[in-house]
Amino acid sequence: MSKTLSIDGQEIPFEDGQTIMQAAAANVYIPHLCHHPEFTPHGSCKLCTVKVNGRNCSACTFPAAEGQEVLNNTTDINADRKKITQMLFVEGNHFCPSCEKTGNCQLQAVAYHLNMLDNHFPLFYPQRELDASHPDVLIDHNRCIFCTLCVRASQEQDGKDVFALSGRGITKHLIVNAPSGKLKDSALVADDRAAHICPTGAILIKRTGYTIPIGQRLYDHHDISDVSLATAETQHDQ
Repeated sequence: MSKTLSIDGQEIPFEDGQTIMQAAAANVYIPHLCHHPEFTPHGSCKLCTVKVNGRNCSACTFPAAEGQEVLNNTTDINADRKKITQMLFVEGNHFCPSCEKTGNCQLQAVAYHLNMLDNHFPLFYPQRELDASHPDVLIDHNRCIFCTLCVRASQEQDGKDVFALSGRGITKHLIVNAPSGKLKDSALVADDRAAHICPTGAILIKRTGYTIPIGQRLYDHHDISDVSLATAETQHDQ
């Protein structure tokens, strides 16, 4: 018999061992970027922060429990989420009109969902490289938000440990586990899950850009909340 918790007054069933994010998945959209149901929760982006019985918690890592009162869609929480999203934009070099991922980018879609109309903070303009050494995959470090999805996908699904993060603060960066540090010398191939999991345009498959025209892409016509709930429902049915 399933237990229940409350999210914004809605009763949500859950099973023992689930996190709040897992419990909410098919019923309530909780904004997130570093979370993916296939991989170990990481809790790094903090977009999924909710109030649980008055305490701030990351929904992707905090265990669901009987009788929890969870606040998710409030003015204050969404204002904090918008600030986090604005900081992600200014800490990297995210120029949506010139990005190949526009319309399919989860960072962009979350910004739309939160009604982010400007960056608010001064742009950092960090000096980051583009690694196009691999015959089939490129990394544009300008767009990396350090969600570690590629790290976890490579370790947990591909069994290769191609990626890792190094440094702290403004010096944090994605590294490739190869003697040269170049993608061409790594074990990555274009079919790997790690090559397709990036929520932004940091990791791209070559020679596939714009096969779906701008204006006809996933988030051009659908809010990310609707996409997330529909995907979760499909996965649940399977």
